[in-house]
Amino acid sequence: MTLPPAILLMGPTASGKTALALELAARFPVEIVSVDSAQVFCDMAIGTAKPDRETLARFPHHLIDLVTPEESYSAARFRDDARAVMGDITARGHVPLLVGGTMLYFKALCAGLADLPQADAGMRAAIDSEAQARGWPALHTELAQRDPETAARLAPNDAQRIQRALEVLRLTGEPLGAIIARQQAPAATHRLLSLALMPGERALLHARIATRFDAMLAAGLVGEVEMLRRRYRLDASLPSMRCVGYRQVWDMLAGELPRAELRDRGIYATRQFAKRQITWLNSWHKIAADCARFDCADPSSQAKIERAVEKHIGDK
Repeated sequence: MTLPPAILLMGPTASGKTALALELAARFPVEIVSVDSAQVFCDMAIGTAKPDRETLARFPHHLIDLVTPEESYSAARFRDDARAVMGDITARGHVPLLVGGTMLYFKALCAGLADLPQADAGMRAAIDSEAQARGWPALHTELAQRDPETAARLAPNDAQRIQRALEVLRLTGEPLGAIIARQQAPAATHRLLSLALMPGERALLHARIATRFDAMLAAGLVGEVEMLRRRYRLDASLPSMRCVGYRQVWDMLAGELPRAELRDRGIYATRQFAKRQITWLNSWHKIAADCARFDCADPSSQAKIERAVEKHIGDK
């Protein structure tokens, strides 16, 4: 039996994924499924570039506003939620359009997840304490000695991923990479068309990132974080406050970052995030099927993508 169609629209931040997804939703019988680890949090709209109310009223998005900023949301939970939502969309006679830049979520959906241990609060607290005393680069060096493959993929200050890799290593005695290598891809439920919006020139993407971060600041990103701090019981270690932009504002409000440096630090962090997304996309063929790449600055890309989508949907 031929599997029903679904579409993956991937790309780094500021590549124009959301705008293109809305254009596709206006033309084709698709429903948008967010693949964004920041948009799952309620009350975090400005810094996550969440669509406004008018847009959501016209084009409802699945898998946004799922948990509070006090909670965590995992790739495994996304995989299960996405598969359920995709089934519902298909049952309605529509096509799932999965849009976002959280590449781990795409990987979880398409290639499965390794059987990793659950988060251990005590272990994480101990690692955070070590990081405060020694610094994350020192823990990265320790990780490189025991799990060089994973350490090679992480920046010395990538606190969240270094913490998780060390947590897994200390809980299981095995390197993260060895456990991941044993994972098996899940049974396919849909026939996927993978599309990637990529920057032809990195400088153009950097300019878009700067413009986007400036717009977030002008829209009240600092005030949004102040509101979150009042409304919820938060700390800097929570996934919500580790999101790009939020972490830099948090550090400023905590007195750890001069306000004059907020813009530059936020733009730099966003550029580094985009760089990691591009690295993921460049190796996507090793994770799942090849994806068609389109220059996000090329005016002809939208028409080419629309033709690919029309053919994919028509083949069902």
